[in-house]
Amino acid sequence: MTQLQASMPASRTSFSPYFGEEHEMLRQQVRRFVETEIKPHAAAWEEQGFVPREVLRHMGELGFFGIRYPEDYGGSNMDTLATVVLAEELGRSTFSGVAITALVHTDMASVHVYNYGNEAQKQRYMPGIIAGTIITAIAVTEPGAGSDVKSIRTTARREGDHYILNGAKMFITNGVHADLYCVAAKTDTSAKPSQGVSMFLVEKGTPGFTVSRALDKHGWRSSDTAELAFQDCRVPAECLLGQEGRGFYAIMRNFQNERIVISAMAMGEAQAALDLTLDYVTTRQAFGATLYEKQAIRQRLAMLSAKVEAGRQLVYRAAWLDTQGIDCVREVSMAKAYCGELVNEVMYACVQFHGGMGFMRESTIERMSRDARVQAIGGGATEVMLEEVAKRLHI
Repeated sequence: MTQLQASMPASRTSFSPYFGEEHEMLRQQVRRFVETEIKPHAAAWEEQGFVPREVLRHMGELGFFGIRYPEDYGGSNMDTLATVVLAEELGRSTFSGVAITALVHTDMASVHVYNYGNEAQKQRYMPGIIAGTIITAIAVTEPGAGSDVKSIRTTARREGDHYILNGAKMFITNGVHADLYCVAAKTDTSAKPSQGVSMFLVEKGTPGFTVSRALDKHGWRSSDTAELAFQDCRVPAECLLGQEGRGFYAIMRNFQNERIVISAMAMGEAQAALDLTLDYVTTRQAFGATLYEKQAIRQRLAMLSAKVEAGRQLVYRAAWLDTQGIDCVREVSMAKAYCGELVNEVMYACVQFHGGMGFMRESTIERMSRDARVQAIGGGATEVMLEEVAKRLHI
């Protein structure tokens, strides 16, 4: 395994039917990175609004950005379960803005380059993507089109050896500081909505492409998020990613991976919140005893712990099904809906048990509660996920 060697103690996950030794070695290495490289510094990144490039390069050097990619490009050629390990451990960092910066790059944007790029495109970009010297963003969402990908309005018109892009994108993670953007645009406005969308590789600095503004968010504040504009943006025809008119299917295909990642990240967040809240209530004195000695509090934490364990196992099974090549849209949609709602339920209770301190900006749980809110929205809102499940209830 490339750059992922580490000694590790036995743990509960060591005895999991899903994870092998490589997965546990990765888990321990990511966990160490979180403790030494993220937690001591990320409060400053929250203030500046982005993760420093040298941190991302370090993650690349450690092999975190090449987990799923072949060794030919510098990757480790691991599986979906390895992605779950990365997402869960980054979620446990308590800084979800840092986590999503990395995970959008690894599992939501760069995957389009690898899955649909031709060999010339992959040779040009994949080594840098894996090394962390090229950071990627996925530009699909628009002011009037989020989960409804068919409704995007950005267009790409073929003109000789170029495509001319016009339109706008909204809520683009890594949008301010990315080097390479995978952009969805309509190449045929007269075709069926699912057959008129194509994907393009657009490099930062391409004439006609600008970052309209950096967006100021409720949470994920160490993640840079932008509104993008394309005004007569000339992109060489060789920047078409995959086949013209097949972009919708590429986006839909990767939604499953994206939703597994977000679900795993959410369960990492939830577990971290429970851990720090347990530490708080076992030391905080009220009415002559610790808060943990109050039956209502400890039983509520016990039930939430059971729910988080259930959510975690739901994610693990969905990821395992994916590694087996089994259609798992139902299971992934269940996981995304359940985990996105559950992490918010956990945060609400944990803020409550922290009392007034839970409402203070200086407390970790206050930041975590803000970060968690979007987990029920991004990557497919809960309502959209439940419709996906409902369509498949007969299976």
